Amino acid sequence: MAELSFIYWEVILEFLFELYVFYGLTFFTLKRRPRFWLRLLGGAAGVLVLAIGAAAAYRLWGDTVLGRIGVYLVLFAVTIAHMYLCFAQQFSTILFCCSVAYAAQNMCYKLRLMVLDLCRGALDQVRDVPHFLLYYRIVYVIFFAATAALAYFLFIRRTTRHLNNWQMDRQLLALCVFVLVIAVFLCSVEDIYFTLLSTQLEQKFDPVDYLVLKETGNLFSVTCCAIVLQLASRTAEKRELKQEVEYLQYAIRQGRRQYEIAKDTIDLINVKCHDIRYKIAALGAQNGGLREKDMEDLRQSISIYDAKVETGNQLLDVLLTEKSLYCEQNGITFSCMADGEKLDFIDGSDLYCLFGNIVDNALEAVKAISEQERRVINLLVKAQGDLLMIQADNYFDGTLTFRDGLPVTTKADKDYHGFGLRSIRMIVHKYDGTLTTYAERDVFHLNILFGANGKE
Repeated sequence: MAELSFIYWEVILEFLFELYVFYGLTFFTLKRRPRFWLRLLGGAAGVLVLAIGAAAAYRLWGDTVLGRIGVYLVLFAVTIAHMYLCFAQQFSTILFCCSVAYAAQNMCYKLRLMVLDLCRGALDQVRDVPHFLLYYRIVYVIFFAATAALAYFLFIRRTTRHLNNWQMDRQLLALCVFVLVIAVFLCSVEDIYFTLLSTQLEQKFDPVDYLVLKETGNLFSVTCCAIVLQLASRTAEKRELKQEVEYLQYAIRQGRRQYEIAKDTIDLINVKCHDIRYKIAALGAQNGGLREKDMEDLRQSISIYDAKVETGNQLLDVLLTEKSLYCEQNGITFSCMADGEKLDFIDGSDLYCLFGNIVDNALEAVKAISEQERRVINLLVKAQGDLLMIQADNYFDGTLTFRDGLPVTTKADKDYHGFGLRSIRMIVHKYDGTLTTYAERDVFHLNILFGANGKE
């Protein structure tokens, strides 16, 4: 009887061990609450105390479907509360992560059962080997580590990225419920009824048909859990892309408002500079007017008027004039040859965001360069036949790593940077263009190609 009680206790501990391993893989990127380790260790002690009662309940009611489901659901609910105690997230996010971990645990558990059933004959032959249980546990840990790593790299890693920025919706919560139904119901029903068909606790089946049927059920459970994890991964990726698009659209709207402010400012400055230039000329023509040195100082002070960029596109003129003035103030050479009239097919907000990001990315690179002769940005917009080309080149320091055709941001906070080039690509694709970027020695090249009337 004591040996049987120990078996139930071992089953509960094994379940909790596997579940908490997947909790670690799922939750490690999430924001923690204050005094995290105290909460984690204290909560774990509470869960272990409850596990003693769960083992007793498992012994009394674990041979019924409802009893076994009840035991595991109570344990699962307690571990959810434990994770909520440790991590500063909405309850819906905690529930989603716990459900993903439960599905992964169930998938690995069923895979282990399948391997054990297939190797049952070989195990019986070596069962009398000294330290058999030790070797069995070592093999178990190795197998579990391998399946856990497989589940992590195939599903969990993609599912849990950027969870700190999520706002959970009903679709994901419904997915959580589906995970629970698959993981708990199928596992409990299958284990109980096939145990009744087997010889005692050895899981041996006299009719081989029972074994085939059991393995079919195990394979079905593994497939269901894998499908659920894949759905979770796809849903998470879709959610992340949706939030990224929303951010890019917001950035485009902000660019439009910035254009309106910059346009009014530059127009006012140009009018004032134009008036001052004529007044200076009038003063210089008067007898006893300003000295030539003073006149030259005043001319340099209003040289902002000569910095105006004219491309044939009013919006582009405002943007590039603003960037040209910034370059002049910061010792950056900005060379621009742009036929702005050929860009009329692009919406104003998109155009401002497109060129704003192109120049801003180049500015960010050259500002970090100390050599004056390398603080250079070249921008070219020209039509050639039915094609419209946009080319931007700038020097940079360090090395660039490219992923999916775009350089990976070198900033520490990768969640909130790198949107510039992605917004450029989004706008280019919106107008059926192509974007290519590459680095050659210490020069970064960006090329955009549009077909006739903005269509390739």
